[in-house]
Amino acid sequence: MRKIISLATLALLLATATLTASAQEMMHIYPKTIKSGPFNTGHIQGIAVDTEKGYVYYSYTTILVKTDLQGNIIGSVTGLLGHLGDLDFNPQDGRVYGSLEYKNDAIGKGILKAEKSSFKPNNAFYIAIFDVDRITREGMSAEKDGIMTTVHLSTVVDDYLATIELENGKWEHRLGCSGIDGVAFGPKFGKKGGKQFLTVTYGIYSDHKRSDNDYQVLLQYDVKKWKKYEHPLSQENMHREGPARPSGEYFAYTGNTNYGVQNIEYDEDLKVWWLAVYAGSKPQFPNYNLFAIDGTVKPKKDALKGVPYIDKANVLTLWDKGEQDSKTGIRGWRFGVGSTGIAYLGKGMYYFSHNYATKQGQGSNIRLYNISGVDSSTPMFYQMK
Repeated sequence: MRKIISLATLALLLATATLTASAQEMMHIYPKTIKSGPFNTGHIQGIAVDTEKGYVYYSYTTILVKTDLQGNIIGSVTGLLGHLGDLDFNPQDGRVYGSLEYKNDAIGKGILKAEKSSFKPNNAFYIAIFDVDRITREGMSAEKDGIMTTVHLSTVVDDYLATIELENGKWEHRLGCSGIDGVAFGPKFGKKGGKQFLTVTYGIYSDHKRSDNDYQVLLQYDVKKWKKYEHPLSQENMHREGPARPSGEYFAYTGNTNYGVQNIEYDEDLKVWWLAVYAGSKPQFPNYNLFAIDGTVKPKKDALKGVPYIDKANVLTLWDKGEQDSKTGIRGWRFGVGSTGIAYLGKGMYYFSHNYATKQGQGSNIRLYNISGVDSSTPMFYQMK
């Protein structure tokens, strides 16, 4: 009896067949699936991988979990009453960086309700920095065990608290800023290498009635200058120490998305920045859930569409791959995963989070992918079976 091979199976076979020798070697190092959870907390927000030591880090909204590549738990950090978002590992100092929000909107209130806490936070946005070598047991305290410091981002607070005026009235939250989420290390936009910066992306409210929330906002920081700002976390007395402004502020025109970039990751081989989002719903946009910025193209000083209160800004260029919307020219992909975790491993290999929920709590299966067909107009990720 003749077997019929589906197009999806054929594509996967072709992708596997064209793996480089080094990528095939990586498949022997990295498991095809790493199981995580369930945990009695919020859903997974992001992942980071230390490829040298073989550890995986997971943000589950209010806890950080450390495992080996087989999914065995090494330790965890608990006690957060804010939103711990996307993560990235910094090979230059061996620490994990993550976005950390404290705010009084629906997200903040939902976290406190889930934690059964009466805590009333001041609006504050931090980068949380974890000394991950010291995470050696479960249930370590974010405040008391000396494993986490924070740096405050005043630029984000300013935009979050600002009131601006558009043609149809006054609006809270400049640029639709709801805080921060995505974080990733990579070179300065427009550079193929060199000094590494921490890129931090805004969360963006999805209000259809305003015109100034259709860009992704990306800030770049030089973290080598941050030691003087780092302080242990005190949720009862939240500090405000941090850089007065980022090294650079940039904008990517993607159309509005639901809470902005959830995960950002830099591919140092392709020189692109992946942006995974919850798809937007404004009807004039294609509403993709995955975008890519061409990291080699120098930002252009340009006016921002629908943002009358900014004269000109640094506008980034989307990668000239993927599906292109004929009306807006925006490029992107309709891809089912990425918004709850991406980690680039090298040589075209990635881990993507596949989150799930059970009666016992939230979890994720971290699955191995290869990117194939990058020379075509629509390169795509294929899961390794």
